[in-house]
Amino acid sequence: MNEYQNLSEKELQALIENAEKALKNKLDNKRKAVIAQIRELAASIDVHVEIHESDKKSARKGVKVAVKYRHPKDHEKTWTGRGVTPKWMRELLDAGHDRSDFEV
Repeated sequence: MNEYQNLSEKELQALIENAEKALKNKLDNKRKAVIAQIRELAASIDVHVEIHESDKKSARKGVKVAVKYRHPKDHEKTWTGRGVTPKWMRELLDAGHDRSDFEV
């Protein structure tokens, strides 16, 4: 652990990148070995197995939704219109306002 303190920032960054690459390669190799084992086991009982591999991540993950409503006085209070109605919006609606009054 002490030897890492003597490395420069550049050397540490290179070490981290190399370690990440090595880990990715090990995980890929392990995955391939497990898939081969699954196929071998399936073939031993005359079953055909299709394994669909995808490097694509879910398109929905991390997608930002545009703000649809904004508090009339405190512009930092916003709501996308999804999920539970925020307290500030409920209070305004209970006071007799219409939701369309707060659309952006």
